[in-house]
Amino acid sequence: MATVTPSDRERTATRLLRSSAEHSYDPEIEIDWEAPFVEGKYFVPIHRSSLYGTPLWDRLTEEQRIELTKHEVASIAGLGVWFETILMQMLVRGYLNQDPTTAHAQYALTEVADECRHSVMFGKMIAWLGTPVYRPTGIDQFLGRWIGHTATGPRMFAAILIAEEILDTLQREAMADENVQPLVRTVSRIHVVEEARHVRFAREELARQIRLAGRSRLAFDRLVIARAAYLTGTRLIDPRVYESVGISPQEGIRAARANPHHQETMRWAGERIVAFLADLDLIGRGRAAKSLWEASGLLQR
Repeated sequence: MATVTPSDRERTATRLLRSSAEHSYDPEIEIDWEAPFVEGKYFVPIHRSSLYGTPLWDRLTEEQRIELTKHEVASIAGLGVWFETILMQMLVRGYLNQDPTTAHAQYALTEVADECRHSVMFGKMIAWLGTPVYRPTGIDQFLGRWIGHTATGPRMFAAILIAEEILDTLQREAMADENVQPLVRTVSRIHVVEEARHVRFAREELARQIRLAGRSRLAFDRLVIARAAYLTGTRLIDPRVYESVGISPQEGIRAARANPHHQETMRWAGERIVAFLADLDLIGRGRAAKSLWEASGLLQR
């Protein structure tokens, strides 16, 4: 595993700051939030809908299928806002201990600014969709607050990378799919362009943090990372979305989790980040961590 030196950190941060200056977007200007829905277009690629190919899908009318994908993209956006808010808390906490004259510290604040705009963008998209705000509840909400207030080092960057890279993979496909609503494609494109910088920053910082962490620290971090993978994999599509088309949450999520198409979508979306974490030996080896990863649906079989 390659090491990351302080000079490497500064060079990377300097490049990312330059890219941020050249390729940043204001969703208030770039997106027409008054645009109507385009009739007949879906809100996610059709084959990525969680019920695609199931008997429940076959029972739905075309209008209901489109409605379901509307709620599914709202669920993805809601989880995105939730994770981005946690990330902003962690970055600001980390900044308190950094030298504000360094490019590395300055890029951390630049990323916070990006994430503020992204959260506004996702919030405005959910309002445009007219759906409920879907976000984690119960124990997941508690764990999110705990991570936001305490996480540092490998578990901080790995947990966020899981959500960021899965969302990035889904949006790269959506932004190129002409059957997807134009506004959703624009939101996806903006997020993909800016998120590429965040992924680069987090990947390099994660490699550095692992080099500094002790064995017992990494053992605990692997468990936290596994829990983040489980949350992302099982709550990317909130069970409540199925109520929008007259299907109970229990029946809908049961069908989705048994659906080979949805299973393949989750493995495909997680393939890149799972491989990266495996290379860093961050896929948990203990029984609890293994069980969480297996239940997440993100591992290749």
